[in-house]
Amino acid sequence: MKIRMKFSKQGPLKFIGHLDIMRYFQKVMRRADVDIRYSEGFSPHQIMSFASPLGVGILSNGEYVDIEVNSTEDSRTMMERINRENAEGFRVLSYRKLDDAAKNAMSLVAAADYTVWFKEEYEPEDVPGFMKGLLEFCGSESIEIVKKTKKGEKTMDLRPYIYEAYLTDENTRIFLKISSGSTANVKPEQIIGAYYSFLGQEYPVFGFQVQREEVYADEGGEENHQFKALEEYGAEIE
Repeated sequence: MKIRMKFSKQGPLKFIGHLDIMRYFQKVMRRADVDIRYSEGFSPHQIMSFASPLGVGILSNGEYVDIEVNSTEDSRTMMERINRENAEGFRVLSYRKLDDAAKNAMSLVAAADYTVWFKEEYEPEDVPGFMKGLLEFCGSESIEIVKKTKKGEKTMDLRPYIYEAYLTDENTRIFLKISSGSTANVKPEQIIGAYYSFLGQEYPVFGFQVQREEVYADEGGEENHQFKALEEYGAEIE
């Protein structure tokens, strides 16, 4: 049976890297006595796949991990059992059964939501003014950056991959829905860095807090995006 779990990552745990998160979840599955399925062979391991690695320092309310289990109780019971074993900062938000033919979360990722705001010690005098300028910049005809690849450097236009942008929290935070995954993996930091270059200012690398809110698949095409949260592919177990 395939299960998709959605979880949050908050507080100091934002400094835990992806490989350590994988090891952590393996231990939590054992402590919570989840009847997780193991691979066969000389070195069996838990069948577990994460949707999209999260960069160090980024908070999240919308992370996903797929597992396979031999048996399970209802969604509510399993969430309570796992969360009892979770460290403070990690919390399972949903536990849903997938169809047997469902694709794994990693292969589906096409877009993600982010909220970005200044850390207190880096705030300019006029935060709303800065954010309004950033929002206008997101609506530019093109936002070109130089991206480093294994083959060297190439110019990339970020604008087609910004699907939505607006301000929240009295114009002190910006919300971004942007491309993610294998096709075009855009990061909020790239957009903000491009804006600082446009202003002719140095980008404060540690000046912003980024929080991922949700991850989506795209059931449409480039001309007609139809985003669907990865959580929606599963069904609650009663």
